[in-house]
Amino acid sequence: MKKSKLAIVYHRQPYEEVAVDGGVHFRPNKSPNGIVPTLKSLFNGIEPGRGAWIAWKIYEPSIGVDFERVVHIQDDNGGFTVSRLPLTADQVESFYHVTSKEALWPILHSFPQAFQYDNVDWETFREVNRLFAEATAEQLDDDGIAWIHDYNLWLVPGYLRALKPDAKIAFFHHTPFPAADIFNILPWREEIMRSLLACDQVGFHIPRYTKNFAEAARALTGAAIDQSAIVDDSLSPTGKALSEPEVPTCLVLGDHFIHLSTAPVGTDPNGIQRVLETPESEELQRQLVAEMGGRRLMVAVGRTDYTKGMIESLLAFERLLERRPEQIGEIKLLVTSVRAASTMTVYETTQREIEGLVGRINGRFSRLEWTPVVLFSQAIPFERLLAHYRVADICLTTPLRDGLNLVAKEYIAANFGRTGVLVLSEFAGCAVELSDALLLNPYSHKSMDRALDQALDMSVEEARGRMAKMNKVVRDYDVNRWGEQIRREFARLRRPAPKPRALA
Repeated sequence: MKKSKLAIVYHRQPYEEVAVDGGVHFRPNKSPNGIVPTLKSLFNGIEPGRGAWIAWKIYEPSIGVDFERVVHIQDDNGGFTVSRLPLTADQVESFYHVTSKEALWPILHSFPQAFQYDNVDWETFREVNRLFAEATAEQLDDDGIAWIHDYNLWLVPGYLRALKPDAKIAFFHHTPFPAADIFNILPWREEIMRSLLACDQVGFHIPRYTKNFAEAARALTGAAIDQSAIVDDSLSPTGKALSEPEVPTCLVLGDHFIHLSTAPVGTDPNGIQRVLETPESEELQRQLVAEMGGRRLMVAVGRTDYTKGMIESLLAFERLLERRPEQIGEIKLLVTSVRAASTMTVYETTQREIEGLVGRINGRFSRLEWTPVVLFSQAIPFERLLAHYRVADICLTTPLRDGLNLVAKEYIAANFGRTGVLVLSEFAGCAVELSDALLLNPYSHKSMDRALDQALDMSVEEARGRMAKMNKVVRDYDVNRWGEQIRREFARLRRPAPKPRALA
């Protein structure tokens, strides 16, 4: 069997696995958006059968591995293989839910006070990363490209380099990357950094995170910044919280060059528009408008996480009703806060606080015919969520720190031709692209209150103008353009020729 020219290493499998007539059927992901369809699209242009996807699949040790380790998938992106790495539930719990989420996640998001060390089993984290590297090496051609995604696989590049010294290894962070003094809280900082510097390319969404990484690499390993570039204003408007006027584009460590990529992922506005124009979606939109009865709808969408700012959004909404009693009965807030795994106690605490705040607000302000806040703790199907975006007057997106935040871009894409208002935290990565949003500082009550008042009082003309400008950004820099940039960067990757050996 021919080895793969491109192996994508990602924790999620690239399909939905469903039981059909007693068998297993691999169905494309329902959502027209999201990162998985985009990653799969990179298999286009590769010789059929020369693409591979590496993910985990849980098995029960008492039963053994009762599924095919490698399956072939045929879809619109051509044929590719999926290598399912068997992991036990205990391994996933340890390396993903504990080490990744309780130790690495808070540091990445600059929340050192939430860092938890005592439960970490670093040996299991190493073991799982080594298994991912071995599974990747098994599928990858000697000079192929491995594209590894996100911080839970930080150690894979180092292990893979030892197994495939001539392969081209790229890594993409979907999260923020913190300043060096925060990153250095991690006891394993040098091991992590040296693994990442085994890559030929390391990518981030925005210039600030690229620069943070380069400075941490320089401080920990002595890597030098070999090349830098001035950042276009479209990615770093002056004076914003995440502005960065100059970005490193290449590091050098010894004789090894590490290219640094800055590429904010986009959404799929055409796909979103197609969904919204279906008869089912248009009927749902009519129902939602009728149910609102002339009231305004505000949406705040995310999963349960202390970094997402949902508590701050609820408190701001409560203050709004206190400050402007004429809005009581005239505006409704729809909140989705999708629960994390039940074993992740830090998120359970956040969920309880969110539920408590919703109960308090509703208890204080509800009327017989009106409830101010509706909370969904389970995910709303994406097609239904788009209909809510389409009719919502305001989208409140206030993360305390975020790598990018696709919710903001999805809301804009769903509001083509409309006058919705995006209220956005300066600390969301996408804020550097969306300067026509109402930007706020989620750490400041005054800033949040001012932004909500401005959103409510904005004229139709101003709202339409701002939304049109943001819609152009979202359409010009969509997910396809992101994929094209990645392809161009991969085409430029070259492994250095080995140095000739000295004669004996």
